[in-house]
Amino acid sequence: MATEPSSNARLSFDGKTKPQLPLDPTALYSFGHLIRGAEEALLDLFSKGQLSGTTHTCLGQELCQMSVVRALNHENDAVFSNHRNHGHFLTYSGDFEGLFAEIMGRKAGVCGGHGGSQHLAFRGFHSSGVQGGMTAIAVGHALARKHDRDGSIVSVIIGDGTLGQGLVYESLNLAAVWDVPILFVIENNRIAQTTPTETTTAGSLTERGAAFGIQTWRLSDDAPDFFEGAQRAVDAVRNSGSPGFLVIDTMRLGPHSKGDDLRGDAEMDAIRERDPLMRLGDLLPATERQAIEQHNAAFLKSATERAMQSPPARFDTVPHHPFGRNVPVPAGTERYEGTVRQALNAALHRILDDRPEAIVLGEDLHDPYGGAFKVTEQLTNTFPDRALSTPISEAGIIGAGIGLAMAGKRPLVEVMFADFLSLGMDQIYNHAVKFPPLFDDVDVPLVIRAACGGGRGYGATHSQTPESLCASVPGLTVVYGSHRHDMGQLLENAVCNWEHPTVFFEHKLLYSRPNGSEGLAVLPANVSDPASQLFPTLHNERHDPDVTIIAYGGMVPLVEEVAEQLERDEEISVEVVLPSLVAPLPRNTLVDALTSRARIVIVEESPTEFGVGAEIAATLAENGISGQILRVGAPSVPIPSARSLEEQVLPDRDRLIAEILDMF
Repeated sequence: MATEPSSNARLSFDGKTKPQLPLDPTALYSFGHLIRGAEEALLDLFSKGQLSGTTHTCLGQELCQMSVVRALNHENDAVFSNHRNHGHFLTYSGDFEGLFAEIMGRKAGVCGGHGGSQHLAFRGFHSSGVQGGMTAIAVGHALARKHDRDGSIVSVIIGDGTLGQGLVYESLNLAAVWDVPILFVIENNRIAQTTPTETTTAGSLTERGAAFGIQTWRLSDDAPDFFEGAQRAVDAVRNSGSPGFLVIDTMRLGPHSKGDDLRGDAEMDAIRERDPLMRLGDLLPATERQAIEQHNAAFLKSATERAMQSPPARFDTVPHHPFGRNVPVPAGTERYEGTVRQALNAALHRILDDRPEAIVLGEDLHDPYGGAFKVTEQLTNTFPDRALSTPISEAGIIGAGIGLAMAGKRPLVEVMFADFLSLGMDQIYNHAVKFPPLFDDVDVPLVIRAACGGGRGYGATHSQTPESLCASVPGLTVVYGSHRHDMGQLLENAVCNWEHPTVFFEHKLLYSRPNGSEGLAVLPANVSDPASQLFPTLHNERHDPDVTIIAYGGMVPLVEEVAEQLERDEEISVEVVLPSLVAPLPRNTLVDALTSRARIVIVEESPTEFGVGAEIAATLAENGISGQILRVGAPSVPIPSARSLEEQVLPDRDRLIAEILDMF
């Protein structure tokens, strides 16, 4: 725990409450000097080989990093920072020991050693090392604050080098369209990693905010009224409830990381001459300044020593996945009637009715259109504040969903075509699934619905089912049910009863089929398989079958047709096994059920290379199942638009029957 560094500094913090930083030179210099000392101590530890990994210091930018964070209400406001975050974090938390221990990889680290220098969390403060990745998340978080009407605001802080990222502009647009209380802060270093900004960034920095109709300010961290200007920007966002865009001109004394600095001596001399922290210190009496610096040095030495006393971070048991225990199906669930489309629509209405924290985002959801596949009909009319038709911004709305989830909401994001999940994959791969294991205080119960699959002649970019791509993401749940499951209940379970980021696939050809047809039994779930009860595997109960066919999603109608024909024409007993959960794979459930099977066929619409079928086959083989295993799927080519060509690429009845008969 941090303690008061100086009785003369008029500055106090305890590591659990906001450092009190009044607008006077003594307090500001005292804390700014502490931040600089912390950064120098970290670089010294790196040079001695006592730290590993990386760090990005804010040397020369201490006042810049203090300014906005100091002006916030740390009990309610939220901060989303970036890889260069130490000044923001320390101003928010005052937890020097926790920061040192984290970067040392110690148990006492603020994230237990999981996050390191770039990924820090403390109450409403979170940072990530992906450039611009937090902007949309912050917008979603601000949308939640707007819904809660609690008067709080969100600040998201990036560097000028990040202005090349497209997600920044998606986020600015969403913030303006939704009119949410968020302050975008651009720390204008005038240099990215090593590249001068003037060679990579065209136009005006401030006009980027103004172009979206957002109130905009520009300050310099060496100006006499700099802190007052930052306070005014924060107050303006809070009082208006609308977004703001603040550019802070600053200069970095240190390298990007530990040693990657190509700037010449003359340029560095000019930056040192400008140094706002040292100029602030020059305003103090020499004896007071000397006392502050001596006390700060002793404080940092003590904090470093205490951090070093903490043992290295270690797992008690290395986790195989982040999903925790199996979750049983809630009692009293009722089947959704009608078609798959009607069941999903009814589930969405029920979720929004029953769960006031549920929010639906997606493109073209508005009534009377009701979404490209009419699954969201009447949502915007019935729930105008919680069913929002969004811009075409897949990365932006997925990121916003993450931010909503972090604020305690239950977001459902619709991606019109599953092919476009690739546009938001950074938000899924580097943020949604990473935050819960990195940050103890974060759950991300985000559900992303995506219509998928071929068979309609939509061509190469509107016909794919990227379940293999999604299933390869550690920590991502992938649900891909069929019309034989109760799709409405699967969706309700994903939103209301599962705490982890989930992609929920819906095959386009199944929307018009009856939902939850009778005649199949639930395969007994092995409780060691996470989520296997919420998202069950069905089967048709055959004793000692001649062949077992495993299929999911859009392949289920084909497989059932083939099974019926084989049993009728060839007198072959066919067992059909239909998982609704692709990841985490219900591997123990499948192994328990299929141990004695002589022939197993795995059918998938996607390419078989590196696919879900390969994972199922490997699981069965590793567990001693010695029967024949056949995988049937698409070749590794784009799905053609012409129906005649598409039919040749996707699995069909005649091909599947022929390949199964070859097994005999």
